[in-house]
Amino acid sequence: MAQTRVKARPPRNARKESVFGERFALFAECLLTGVWIAVACLGVVTYPAAFAAGARHLRRRTTHVSGGLREFIADFRAAVRGGWAVGLVGWALAAAVWVDVLAARAGIPGGRFVGAVGIFALIGLAVALLRAAAVWTPGAPWRALLADAGRRTLRDPAGSLLVVCGLAVVVLSAGFLPPLAVPVLGAVEAAAVAVEERYRRR
Repeated sequence: MAQTRVKARPPRNARKESVFGERFALFAECLLTGVWIAVACLGVVTYPAAFAAGARHLRRRTTHVSGGLREFIADFRAAVRGGWAVGLVGWALAAAVWVDVLAARAGIPGGRFVGAVGIFALIGLAVALLRAAAVWTPGAPWRALLADAGRRTLRDPAGSLLVVCGLAVVVLSAGFLPPLAVPVLGAVEAAAVAVEERYRRR
């Protein structure tokens, strides 16, 4: 009689360890990506491209596609072609909000309200930028990406709140220990990628 061979299953503990190892490796990759993003942001107006390249690297990692620093640099170069203008506009808006905050501190009538509106608007724009960067692909126009991300920011408040929490963690980390905020940038980008994937599946 032919004997039926039964494949030996790995022990349950081994499966748990493999899942834990994979998740820990992904977490470490997020921290490393945060360092890459921070270095790419040194160009002052290159932060949109830096986050876009970081998001694409993390998407490759989560889909088990090979890629490392070389691919990150290639994506960064592709994203910075139109992303530098977005970065310049972002700094201009941040400067305008800072003027509003100074006006509020000076006691100008209505200054507090204008300053609060400006801060909330800036936070919303930061969330939209991260969500746009999370879905960036080479050749995609930044204007269209930001327009779509702005709509998703409003239509998906739960996901946007998660990204805001990630930004808050970066700010708190910078206040507690400034170098700690560098790797945390990767975790924020990972949160934006996860939020966009959740929205896409919905």
